[in-house]
Amino acid sequence: MKWKLTLRFLRSVMTIVVIVGIVNAILFLSLFVIKVSNNNFGTEEASAETFSRTFSQYVELQAGKPVVNEEGLKKLQEMSAWVQFLNDQGEQAAAFYTPEELKTEYSPIEIVQMYKYKELDARTTVFVSEAQNFSYFLGINNPKIGRYVMTYDYAKIFKDVNVFLFIFLIVDVLIVILIGFLFGKKLTAPLHTLIEGIQQLRQRRFKKMPTPKGVYEDVFRNMNELSEKLDRHEEERKRLDQMREEWISNVSHDMKTPLASIQGYAEFINDSATDLTAQELQEYTSIIKSKSMYMKDLLDDLNLTTRLRNHQLSLQFEEVNLVQFLREMTIELLNDPTFGERKIEFEANVVKAVHKVDKKLLKRAILNLIYNALVHNDENVVVKIRVDIGPESHTRISISDNGHGIPAKDLEQIFERYYRGTNTTSKHGTGLGMAIARDIIWAHEGKLDMTSIENTGTTITILL
Repeated sequence: MKWKLTLRFLRSVMTIVVIVGIVNAILFLSLFVIKVSNNNFGTEEASAETFSRTFSQYVELQAGKPVVNEEGLKKLQEMSAWVQFLNDQGEQAAAFYTPEELKTEYSPIEIVQMYKYKELDARTTVFVSEAQNFSYFLGINNPKIGRYVMTYDYAKIFKDVNVFLFIFLIVDVLIVILIGFLFGKKLTAPLHTLIEGIQQLRQRRFKKMPTPKGVYEDVFRNMNELSEKLDRHEEERKRLDQMREEWISNVSHDMKTPLASIQGYAEFINDSATDLTAQELQEYTSIIKSKSMYMKDLLDDLNLTTRLRNHQLSLQFEEVNLVQFLREMTIELLNDPTFGERKIEFEANVVKAVHKVDKKLLKRAILNLIYNALVHNDENVVVKIRVDIGPESHTRISISDNGHGIPAKDLEQIFERYYRGTNTTSKHGTGLGMAIARDIIWAHEGKLDMTSIENTGTTITILL
């Protein structure tokens, strides 16, 4: 996979470079052909060549001799040029602005040498043309202008061009491969790391990768954040699995105990029905009924917490004055023989706090929280129920006690439905009460918060 990615990127780079090279070569050859066909390279030599060959338009015959008109003389001065007309014998017939050292008679070979090799001086370039049946030399005194005569062999030129193009192609391909390989390796190296990181995620190994600078920085940062989140989720899953196993073990134990009682008493009644008195029979059937009710309540709690967690429970909302609602609940608790001797206080800093709530479920949630404070503390614990106005005009209900408190390691998990605290002494708790209370508050779109200090007490705050 590593080399496939590098080779794919390398092929892409090579394709782009080759295409660009071909297009550039075509453009270069096209421009070259156009310039050659027009004989115009935009240089001073080309302009001088054109001037010399078209100079005949300024030449007239007077008395059988060539004469340059005023416009032609002006052009010669502008070009820093001179002109010398020759007859058929190579003798000077007329001259304008020629230097003193210029010859006045030429043999044919001297005429050829004058044009081909411009043998006058290093500053002057001489052109040859014809006007009015006279040949003429036109010299331009300008060191920037040059002319070179080249002899060439077409076959050799094409052979040399082919060799040059082959060498050019080989060199370019090598350069492209080298640069493409280095660039591709540098660019794809982070991708290899990403692929390895993804494979580690698939294998549930959440290792943080070093974040490189550049285009991949955000990708690596997001991958590391994902890895950290998955790592936390994995730890949470393991923790929940462990809690679930412990909870199932606890629930199984709680179910087996009453089942064993029910089975034992049922068999005893069945075997000794004729020997039992009415009082004994009533006592044994009462135990069977009590254990059956406990199992029913346990199954109801399981069903309730599952439906609440999956949002499958329809709430029956009605307007309730929470101040009166909590006051009546406190009175019921004080009238309960189980808690009649316990210290339960109620305080309200508002006269009325009306909310639409499911009265039955909210009562269940608050009672669970109060029972938790009463059952898991000493008999002399003081439980205070308070109602006031909290932040953003929310109704705040607080339930506090001065009991043993909750260890810090248990505090974050106390509302988990599979959790039973380490300081729990009750043998009948299933670990569902606090979870049910939280899910009911959440179903009312409320907030639930708990603070606790060991050997000082616990405070639970509800915001509605």
